[in-house]
Amino acid sequence: MTDQVSSRTVFRWAVVAGLGLLAVGLAASAVYAIRGILVLALVALFITVSLDPAVRWLTRHRVRRSWAVGLIFVIAFLAVVGLGAALMPPLIRQAASLSADLPGDIDRMVEQSRPLREFGERYGLITYLQDLAKDLPGRIGANVLGFVRSFFGAVFTALTVMVLTIYFMANLPNLRSGVVRLLPPAGRAHARRTVDVVVDKVGAYMIGNILISLVAGIATFAILTALRVPFALPLAVVVAITDLIPMIGATLGAVICVGVTALTADLWPTTVLVATFFVLYQQMENYLIAPRILRNTVDLPALAVLLAALIGGTVLGLVGALMAIPIAAVIKVLASPKIREMDASEEAGAVAGEGVGPAAGERAGPTAGEGAGPAAAGPG
Repeated sequence: MTDQVSSRTVFRWAVVAGLGLLAVGLAASAVYAIRGILVLALVALFITVSLDPAVRWLTRHRVRRSWAVGLIFVIAFLAVVGLGAALMPPLIRQAASLSADLPGDIDRMVEQSRPLREFGERYGLITYLQDLAKDLPGRIGANVLGFVRSFFGAVFTALTVMVLTIYFMANLPNLRSGVVRLLPPAGRAHARRTVDVVVDKVGAYMIGNILISLVAGIATFAILTALRVPFALPLAVVVAITDLIPMIGATLGAVICVGVTALTADLWPTTVLVATFFVLYQQMENYLIAPRILRNTVDLPALAVLLAALIGGTVLGLVGALMAIPIAAVIKVLASPKIREMDASEEAGAVAGEGVGPAAGERAGPTAGEGAGPAAAGPG
């Protein structure tokens, strides 16, 4: 009888474990199937957090949240449309001119530089670049259908993110309250303060990064225009976009600009001046611009930024690399109170340990003396 009960118990536990594994597998497959939508929702959430400080500023000035969300959205939409209308025609024109002039620019650069010509002839690099530059317009023309398809896909993705962003912006207070209500009542006050700090810090961090990228793009456009480097506008846009990528983005944009300048302008002094500008600007951005703009955000160590960017890029590509730093900032905001509590408890324990030693010694001294007195007197 006991063996039958044991076998039934084991069977029930096996069934429960199997059902649990099946449920976990189905949930994982469902998440994998909708991973694209989840990524769009995550992007929309980060955009919402970035725009929320402006919305709250309007609500503090007695503007209803619905009107504030609509106003901020309209301003952001008009800014993006106006920027695209101002930049796209010259950007397309200069990009087409760059692809058309690239073979001649490569030939001219090879003729000007003897070491480069010898190096290219030895390893076949010049021939490869010339063939690639000649085939570039044909490849672009052959991929027009794919480009149109990608364009409409990008438009659909942008519309989806825009709709999700509007929803998140309008309901962000309710979402924050809902997250807090998931916790036990005793910890809701602390959780509410933590959520407020996370939203403030992450929003400020993302806005700060966008401002830093805009400064980099404007500075690049100014120096390239002053030196009369061709294709200054598309190069400045490339620098502004790549500057958003953590750790390597600024260097990548600088390498692209210096390379295009070497192809389209003189090596001396134009290319040298452009390279010198990027070296000096990176120092100014790292030690002057970024600290001033990001002074109210979460300070992350360089190693944490690098690891977060690598992990995010591996998981979700460029989008993951861009969102990894704010996620790391959230983790630091959540972990900082616990770390401070642990440090405070360790310091309190150390102080108590230092204080207990002398006090115990003082108490032990008289006790031993008192005990020794009668013992010594007794035999006497």
